[in-house]
Amino acid sequence: TTVTGTRGRSAAVAIAALVIAAGIPLWWKTTETYRAWLPAARISELEALQLELRVEVEVVFARGTLSPEQQKKVPASRITYESCCKSKSLCLVEADHALHTLTETSCGSVVIYIIPEASALLPQDMRVYVGRSRTALLRSQVASVVGAGLPEVLAALDPQMEQVLQTMSFNHQDVTAALTDRLRPGLSTRDSLADSMRAFKSSPGYEITFSLLNPDPKHHQLHWDVEAALDAYIYPLLHKMAPVANFSVDSQILYYAVLGVNPRYDASASAYTLSADSLAHVINPVEARLGSNAASSNPVLNFLLYVPDSLHSPLIIRNDQKQEVASNAFHSPRWGGIMVYNVDGAYGNDTQFPVDIAIDMSRVMGVFLSQLRLMLGFQQTGAPPGFVLEAAGREGVAEWELDRLLWSRSVENVATASASITSLAQLLDQIANIVINDNIAQQVASAVTALQAAVAELEAGNLALALEHSREAISASERAFFDPSLLHLLYFPDDQKFAIYIPLFLPMCVPILLSLLKIFREVQQHRAEKRAKRD
Repeated sequence: TTVTGTRGRSAAVAIAALVIAAGIPLWWKTTETYRAWLPAARISELEALQLELRVEVEVVFARGTLSPEQQKKVPASRITYESCCKSKSLCLVEADHALHTLTETSCGSVVIYIIPEASALLPQDMRVYVGRSRTALLRSQVASVVGAGLPEVLAALDPQMEQVLQTMSFNHQDVTAALTDRLRPGLSTRDSLADSMRAFKSSPGYEITFSLLNPDPKHHQLHWDVEAALDAYIYPLLHKMAPVANFSVDSQILYYAVLGVNPRYDASASAYTLSADSLAHVINPVEARLGSNAASSNPVLNFLLYVPDSLHSPLIIRNDQKQEVASNAFHSPRWGGIMVYNVDGAYGNDTQFPVDIAIDMSRVMGVFLSQLRLMLGFQQTGAPPGFVLEAAGREGVAEWELDRLLWSRSVENVATASASITSLAQLLDQIANIVINDNIAQQVASAVTALQAAVAELEAGNLALALEHSREAISASERAFFDPSLLHLLYFPDDQKFAIYIPLFLPMCVPILLSLLKIFREVQQHRAEKRAKRD
């Protein structure tokens, strides 16, 4: 009996030692959550990230701007192009083109040409002319600064040049809007607030769809040369926007597609009308017919050309003031635009149906191009008094307008990527059972490196490189944040783990624990007997 008891105690101790020394560590190692290393110190620095934006400005003095004494004191001054002709507007366009070819400007930079006060190149009521490139003509009385050197001359020009830079480059409102979901501060009217929220948020790509809605194909046989119109109006702008995002463009024709809102007939205008209050109810019924690109997660910009049926034609759109909209179009923030194209003048009472109608694509694309600019983030630039801004031209955007957008997009990308990375780091710290695989760790490290590079390039004034790095940062941060592997263990909290493991280990652990408890009691009893014998 003594031998059997000794063997039993030895077996229980051996099993317990094996479980504690080998079983528990093996179970712990095989069931632990793998968490790759993340640059926690670099991520914590992003929470207090400070942005410093720098613009490269070149100031060039034209002939006659400086006095002979000032000319000697101001180094590296240059003689610029200046001419006069009968049509001053034509001269300005030619001068802007000539100055653009003379000066090599980098992305984000600005060149300001100072011309004499008496120069005939600018009209008398024009103080600053901003062309299509990154150059501006500024009329100023620099020669009146007596005995001035370069610091004094630039100090006298500083207030005027600051206005030029705020027009051609970024300003405080643009940066603040980029950091607050593109809501521009200081907006008081409903229209200005809506304008600031029309633009889509920054995205690696956009899907643009042009749709022709023909609700009455029995009476109207519509023809639109959309490919030629896209080549002439849309693609030049998208080519300029290539550094910002990737674009995919398609078109479609939808038959028997109606707006879903019954227009009201106005006898005074002899036309059917759509009021501003009813425009919000137009989109949902139409959107169900548009289809969606399920293979892409990029935002979709919809542009619809609606030709009213013969029973509701002509159809006009009225604004909040009950006034007819000149373009007969409207647009919804971050969705797209709809234009109503009336064709009632193409036929009469004795016309044979269906009528072949060729749509004037120049008029249509002019409206869609202006709406597309707002959707992409080109805000209406309010020029100060005495400023004249040259029209964007065939490409749909001036170079300095594109630079303004690039500044905003770079700041927005940095802010979005920084918020995504810091939120992901906080989430991983709070939930310890989320797996962090090597791919996620690599994406986080790439995003942090790209963020730091983008901030450094913004401080150096290298806008093109800053935008490139910011796009890399936001792409890597989104891949890490939305990685499917982060969801595998979210539904297995600790209480559920105990519910799974206890039925497995409890039957085995109870005999071992009872044996150890019995051995412990026997040892205590044996010690007590020895102590009693000594006494």
